[in-house]
Amino acid sequence: MSEAPSVSGGPRRGALLFIFFTVLLDVLGLGLVIPVLPKLIESFSGGDTAHAASVMALFGTAWALMQFVFSPLLGMLSDRYGRRPVILLSCLGLGLDYALMALAPDLTWLFIGRLISGITAANFATAGAYIADVTPPARRAAGYGVIGAGFGLGFVVGPAVGGMLGSLDPRLPFWIASALALANFGYGLLVLPESLPPERRTPRLVWRRANPVGALQLLRSHPELLGLASVYGLFHLAHQVFSNTFVLYTGYRYGWDTHHIGWALTAVGVCGIVVQGGLVRRCVARFGERPTLFAGLVCGVVGLTLWATAATPTLFWAGLPLISLMGLFGPAAQGLMTRHVDASEQGRLQGANASLMGMAGIVGPSLFNLSFAHFIAPSPFHAPFPGAPFWLAAVLLGAGLLIAVQITRTALRAEQPQAAT
Repeated sequence: MSEAPSVSGGPRRGALLFIFFTVLLDVLGLGLVIPVLPKLIESFSGGDTAHAASVMALFGTAWALMQFVFSPLLGMLSDRYGRRPVILLSCLGLGLDYALMALAPDLTWLFIGRLISGITAANFATAGAYIADVTPPARRAAGYGVIGAGFGLGFVVGPAVGGMLGSLDPRLPFWIASALALANFGYGLLVLPESLPPERRTPRLVWRRANPVGALQLLRSHPELLGLASVYGLFHLAHQVFSNTFVLYTGYRYGWDTHHIGWALTAVGVCGIVVQGGLVRRCVARFGERPTLFAGLVCGVVGLTLWATAATPTLFWAGLPLISLMGLFGPAAQGLMTRHVDASEQGRLQGANASLMGMAGIVGPSLFNLSFAHFIAPSPFHAPFPGAPFWLAAVLLGAGLLIAVQITRTALRAEQPQAAT
């Protein structure tokens, strides 16, 4: 695969637009299959819903495990060989994999396809490294906000379109996701330049860094980086409450049907796009990365607490703006973290961050679903308490806030003597 000219003199609009579309189409593809994958699994299970639910749990954990294992590997490969080939090959692999799932004749082949999609969709780490390559440190948080907007837009549009297409044919969304990924691969061949010149690449592959534990060792290289990584992990673990409990919670507590839940998820996604796509950049420019990071955590704690105690849908909707402002945290945290590693290790850093997200994806489903099931089950020791998972998420985020206050205070003290000299 030939290498396009390197980015120089600042980021190229076409290249950054491609990174946005790469993230968008990756998430859009995932969103397209969300409404139809359970139905397809159920059809392979002979209509046994209970068996289909257990298979879905296995599929979700396996997908997160592949993300956890392969994100640092792809990040390290991009540090050695450049971002462009890793991103393009991931897009190509994802497109071919969706076609495989569309043709899957049974659960075994569908599961294999799901494993491959977890591997090929691990290119988020490399996309994050690309942003770090082509933007100055002061503007990286805004760049990561653009990636976050791609996430939000994909999750808004994907499930709605996937449900519509799935009503015609449950395999059609897989074909559409395949076509989008392959089209993005072709587009990238034309517009995506390499962002990491040869002189800034790592001289050789160190395979012990490619395993998730080895990748996480980078986070110990600086006290503030390790602290921020801890908060980053707690944030994404708390965030798992939305993907795992939201539908069950709103249906149980408010009696919402799929129509109401669909609109609620759309509203959450739209608010997320507003925060990630525009508000992050303005907040970082005006207040700086550390205050923006704190604001995201504080809003998240208050919003999750409000959702945990919201006895009526009105109170639930009142908490939505605060929940959306949680999105200020991620880009600000990543912007700060990139300042503590060299240019040749940005891919490894993003791989380590993706591994933290993967760990959260492995632990989160059991943590929040089991707590929800426990506290709504009849018990002589407590009344039904459906808000327990959101309380748990608020506690996790609150712990992250305390860590963030401590480590940033220490970092500022260390910086003041250097500034004085």
